[in-house]
Amino acid sequence: MSNSTERSLPPEWDEDERMNFMFSDFKENREVNTTDWDSKMDFWTALVIQNCRDRGTVCVNLQELNKSFRRKEKSPLGLPTVIQSMARCGKIQRESEFAANVDCGWLSWGVGLLLVKPLKWTFSTLLGSSHVTLEESFVVIELVKEKAAELLRVYQSSEFASRSILSFQELCTLSSDVCADESTLCMALLQLQRDKQVTVSLHEGEKIVKFCQPGQDRVSPVSDVDIGIYQLQRSEKLLGERVEKLGLEADKCKEEARVLLREGKKTQALRCLRGRKRVEKRADNLFAKLESIRGILDRIAQSQTDKMVMQAYQAGVAALRLSLKDVTVERAESLVDQIQELCDTQDEVNQTISGGVTSAGEDMDELEEELKLLLNESKPDAVLPEIPTNSLGPARDPSLHGKDLLDSLPTVPQSHLNVTTEQLEEELNQLTLTDSGFQQKNSPAKRLEPAQ
Repeated sequence: MSNSTERSLPPEWDEDERMNFMFSDFKENREVNTTDWDSKMDFWTALVIQNCRDRGTVCVNLQELNKSFRRKEKSPLGLPTVIQSMARCGKIQRESEFAANVDCGWLSWGVGLLLVKPLKWTFSTLLGSSHVTLEESFVVIELVKEKAAELLRVYQSSEFASRSILSFQELCTLSSDVCADESTLCMALLQLQRDKQVTVSLHEGEKIVKFCQPGQDRVSPVSDVDIGIYQLQRSEKLLGERVEKLGLEADKCKEEARVLLREGKKTQALRCLRGRKRVEKRADNLFAKLESIRGILDRIAQSQTDKMVMQAYQAGVAALRLSLKDVTVERAESLVDQIQELCDTQDEVNQTISGGVTSAGEDMDELEEELKLLLNESKPDAVLPEIPTNSLGPARDPSLHGKDLLDSLPTVPQSHLNVTTEQLEEELNQLTLTDSGFQQKNSPAKRLEPAQ
């Protein structure tokens, strides 16, 4: 048992009484003691999954579990029941069934998948046998999903992310830190293919893997264009390796010529230099071809980018057309006219309101002028006698005598008033009720009435 597995063992692993119960077999009938049965099942289920995670694998069989959980020369007796229960709950699945459920032609490329012959598990499945053999391999569903997600992240963060197709050998090298062995890698690929993230096929006897590219929901089938790009990329890699090899060979010829020249073997040194020239010429030819292939790959990458941009443009045009479905120039002009008309109406209303307030002020001024005229017209026509301005002697100066006071009074008029009775009656008839009191008080008729 590995050290990593030892560190993952539960704390009660050293308790003899507890572990004797855990190492005992399950009761045939769960209903006898449901609590103990479920407690033991949960204990071993969690331990089996943790053991696989520590070993970096997604598959498990009874033979490996018996070795991993061996304690004091004893192995757990209930592990077959645990495996059967986990299979019924869907936590694990037979490796052969897991591969067969993916429509990918797994028999043609699944190297290292099956530890049991297909004929054997086929007959056991048809007969409905639930017996678990020591060598039969099971896939832990939780772990294979984790491996698949980790493998996809490694690819997307690698230098191969720009390439949609990789060879199986390239993928093995890329996933060496993720998948412990080839079987684990195949299981992760099967899970990714089930999730529509990769597709695996054969090309000229070589297994190739195509990954889903950014912006796609699922991977598309391998097309002739994909095969052509893959062949160009493969040629680029081979030519690059040959150019590098020829460069090393040219350097080797040059070094040999230098050594021979030091030894005085001029003829042999010249021969080495001629060989170096031939090697360099071949390298130049291959490098020119390599540059042509790289140019083609760059144009293909640019065309794919252009295609993606065109698709984005098409989606944008469709969205814009949908958003402007009910918008027309005529409708826009009509709305602008309506807005302008409403603005003009509002301006007129404001002008009317402000004009009404000004005219009201002007009316008030006119009314005040008219009121002043009425007041002036209501004054009496008769002119009252002027109030004497000379001061009365006794009032202001006590030294004045009575004779002087009489002399100071105005002279009594002596003329005879030619006013007849008919004239007075006519004047009375012309007086109005409103000013009768004022005119009677000040009219000569009123003053002359006692004299009549």
